[in-house]
Amino acid sequence: MKTRRHAKILELINAYTIDTQEELLRRLREDGFDVTQATVSRDIKELRLIKTLSPDGKYKYSAGRDNTRDYSSKFYSLLSDSAVQINCAGNMVIIKCLTGMAQAVCAAMDSMHWPNIVGTLAGDDTIFIVVKNEEQAQQMVSELKKMVG
Repeated sequence: MKTRRHAKILELINAYTIDTQEELLRRLREDGFDVTQATVSRDIKELRLIKTLSPDGKYKYSAGRDNTRDYSSKFYSLLSDSAVQINCAGNMVIIKCLTGMAQAVCAAMDSMHWPNIVGTLAGDDTIFIVVKNEEQAQQMVSELKKMVG
């Protein structure tokens, strides 16, 4: 039963923007699982679910990825050591890097699976990041500049 419930939880958080234990509990009950708040809380811990920022700017539960912290620390380190300039044009973010560093920075960024990134492309010293709209591009530029210092 627990295995089926865990599989259902993962299915639900992938299908819907679920931001509270109460909503997860309600959806599980709708799907025929007779669970309590305490059970859902334990399941969240056992599945190592984390809250991440969704493309619409709200937080939601998602499956934590192993080594995410390792990737993020590598990305921050690479970005701060390599980025020369960060700008946006339309729905694109452009990062100019020291020669030879763009692909490493981009690979580290890709490994973090940011939900608002549609795609990336890296050359020798430039990274192009496509997001869904101009507002997200401007937000990303602001966040990346804070990381660089």
